[in-house]
Amino acid sequence: MRSTKATKTLLLAVLLCLILLCLCMGCSPRDFLTRRLAADLISTSDTFKAPQLFWLKTGIVSNQDFSSPDFVVLQRRGWIIGTEHKCPTGIEPPPCWDVLLTPLGVDMIRPLITTALPGNGRDNGRDNGPIGIQIVRRELLSIAGISKAGNFADVEFIWRWASINQVGAALYDSGVRYRSTVGFRDFDDGWHVVEQTARSNQPLDEALRNAEPTAP
Repeated sequence: MRSTKATKTLLLAVLLCLILLCLCMGCSPRDFLTRRLAADLISTSDTFKAPQLFWLKTGIVSNQDFSSPDFVVLQRRGWIIGTEHKCPTGIEPPPCWDVLLTPLGVDMIRPLITTALPGNGRDNGRDNGPIGIQIVRRELLSIAGISKAGNFADVEFIWRWASINQVGAALYDSGVRYRSTVGFRDFDDGWHVVEQTARSNQPLDEALRNAEPTAP
């Protein structure tokens, strides 16, 4: 019993010494790349927080666009309807379709339109251009592992799409997990996630584009 207490006392003393040493040397929380720090830096970065836009095309569209998986989902939900139309010059393959929002679609989608985007919903002065809608955001689930090499590190993490609205819930499966690896670099003020291309690390935007689905 005494040996156990003595061991605990010794460990506590060593821990206190390390804390005091860090304080004396001006250490900051960013000096040690822990999983918690990596998660905080990834989840709060502008690249990771940026919402995913869905561009809804209305007016005359090609058959390829009208038969795409996203358009099929919107049709099944009763949010859009299309009538066959002759293809104008520059739009192919035929047949083309004149796509309109249904009354249900207007009620659903109009409040979601990102009007701050330049020319959103307008195409050369016409009100039938692509409509930008924020539909999902990324949600960080866990840090899978950290591999360090000097002032550089690779952090593997698991994330998913979280819907912002019913359009996002219809188009994205929140049950699908993605695995990405992003580069970190240790600067004079501590560790930072690599937001732009570096020589030996993968930036966050590229890491997200290269994400691979993984089992829950």
